[in-house]
Formats: sequence, structure tokens, C-alpha cells
Amino acid sequence: MHAAWRRAGMPIMPCSRHLLQRLAHSKRRAFATKLSAPAKKVIVSGIQPTGIPHLGNYLGALQSWVSLQNHAETHDELYFFLAGLHALTMPQSPAKLREDRRCAMASLIAAGIDPNRCTLFHQDQVPGHTELMWILSCIAPFGRLERMTTWKSKLVTAEGKEAAHESHLQLGLFTYPVLQAADILLYHATHVPVGEDQTQHLELTRDLAHLFNQKYDKSYFQRPVCLLTPTKRILSLRDPSQKMSKSAPDANSRILLTDSPEVIRRKVRRAVTDSERCITYEPDRRPAISNLVSILAALNGGTIRDQSASSSDLNDPVVMAQQLEQVTSGSGSKLKDVLAESIIETLRPFQTEYTKLIDDPAYLEQIAALGGAKASQRAAQTVADVRKIIGIAP
Repeated sequence: MHAAWRRAGMPIMPCSRHLLQRLAHSKRRAFATKLSAPAKKVIVSGIQPTGIPHLGNYLGALQSWVSLQNHAETHDELYFFLAGLHALTMPQSPAKLREDRRCAMASLIAAGIDPNRCTLFHQDQVPGHTELMWILSCIAPFGRLERMTTWKSKLVTAEGKEAAHESHLQLGLFTYPVLQAADILLYHATHVPVGEDQTQHLELTRDLAHLFNQKYDKSYFQRPVCLLTPTKRILSLRDPSQKMSKSAPDANSRILLTDSPEVIRRKVRRAVTDSERCITYEPDRRPAISNLVSILAALNGGTIRDQSASSSDLNDPVVMAQQLEQVTSGSGSKLKDVLAESIIETLRPFQTEYTKLIDDPAYLEQIAALGGAKASQRAAQTVADVRKIIGIAP
């Protein structure tokens, strides 16, 4: 405390014994309060409803969400949503999008998201997302959006700005990060779980919160903390220079959570490796084999858990590679066998639950309706506050 006063240029005043005793009592009381009532966390994250998630989604976002849910305090708030509005930045068949929304909702619940412990909903059920997005877009720096990695990558694909202007790139893709910021700030998120490729978007969110507060001289939005997903990014089985994606033209590049054991074994067998007769984790030099090791590490050992390394050690790809070298004698084909069986074992409970859920559309609609109503109530308060702050409240 004294050091803080010095930094602030405040003089340190002598205290009487009585005052010191009162201060000490006050500190103990404050400390006890902190112990009995820790700060509430508000965790917000979303995923596009592109149908059945793939293994990369499961080991990244979904496992992270389930872990946060299971370790949350009773007073914490968790908002997990299907980002249907974000999905519209790519061409969509209305019939397929409706089906994808249902499959995605079933997938989240089957993966372990509990609607009784968090608010699970469709983004498009809550009008506040788009209203806050427009308000934030009025303070978002245009140049900052131009420098966003996702937009720049599309420009490269379109071979430059001039080509992009004549191409099929849409405004929605350009303003995607602003909608993402609205998704987060609408619920006053304190923490946001993201992958490494989304940290730039979260930093924009933090800056927009600061710009809003500064513009209107209010301390209304807080700057949310980034929670990096611990799992390494899962790459394509066919091209380890790309992440695993549902949009990749080769279906063998990804493993869907509903793939049968036979399909999983076939896809893993066809995964690219290299010609070296050893198992190591060297992402830069050996990206293909390292990707397979990363997947097995994210599965926490799978079928080799009974070996000498502990379960926690096997989360480390380097330790996993060493263990695999012993188990497989450096054989890439044996590594693939171990990996395939581990994936099958991991996904079996998900697939059982998913089959039940997808056959009960009424239940899925009920969950979405309840979650949407709860999210809308929270969002409406934020929108009302923001309208009042900026001067357009009725």
C-alpha cells in the first residue's frame, strides 16, 4: 500500500496504534469477504453451426468449454452460443443451415455442455448482438479492421485490394470482428476462451471496450481476459500446413465426431507422415508426424494410458512422442493404429449421446428457447444501458 502511495505522489502519514488496529481489522474483514465471495466470472464463447463438429473443434473449443463449466463456481455465468449470424458470411443453403443448427446444438450437449449449468442458445435469438454491433462499428477504426488477419488472408486469396473490390468478398466478412466484439461485450464477459488464431479478435474487443468508455466518459465495459485453449491447434490430416477444417475439399483431411470406427481408421491410415523411422515432436521440421502426436496428447494418451508415463505427462506432446517411440518402435503405421483406437475410444460416449439427442428435436428446441430467453434478458439490460449512455434511449 505504501509503495502505491509513493507512486501516486501521496505522502505517507504516521498512524496511531488505534488507527493501525482499525486498519488491520478492516483488512481482515475485507480478506474474509474475498475468501467467502470470490469475484464472479462471466465466460462467453461461440462456435459456428456448421453441422457436426470435427475433432479439432472437440479438442479445442468444446473440451475447453466443458472444463470451464465443470470448474465454475455456482455464482459464475457461462454463455455458450451457436453463431448463426457469423455463419452467414459464407454462402449457406437455408435448408442445410437449419439442419446444421440442430446438429450443432445436439453436438454441444453430447460433448458435455450442460444446459442446467450454463446458458446455451442461438446467437440469432438475441437481437442485442446486432444492435450493439452497429453501435460498436460506429467507433471501430476502419484501418484496424483492414489489418485483421482473417480479412488480409481473404485479400491475398483475391490477389489484392482491387481484385477484392470486384470479387465476392462481402461487408459481413470485413465487419465480422466487430460482431464478435458485440457477442462478448453484450454479456459483460470477464473471460473469453479462444484459440491462438482468435487472439487478435479478442484484442480488438478489448480496445473497443476502452474506446467506448473513453468516448462517453464511462467505465461501463470491462476489458475481458483471454483464456487460451491449452490444446495445440489440430491440423489437417492431409495437409499439415492447414488447420483441420470442414471447408477443406478432401473429406479425409478431418475426422467428424460422428464418424464410424471404420471411417476413423481409414482416415487415420491415410494421414500424411514422412519417411523418418522414428517418432518425435518437432512441429517446424516434422509437421505431419507432430500433428498426430499432438492429437494423441490432446486425447491424454488414449490407449497407451497404462504405460509408464503419467496421465498428466501425456498431455505434453514431447513426452507423448517419447512414449510413442517406445510403444511403436518408431513405426508410423503403429502410431496410426494407436491414434485411431484412441480417437474411437474417446468419441464413443459422445456418439451414444448424440444419437439420442438428434432423435429428439423437441428437446433441442426447448433447450434453445430457454437459453435464448435467458440470454435475451441479460442482453436487453446491456442494450438499454448503452442506449442511455449514447443518448438514444426512449
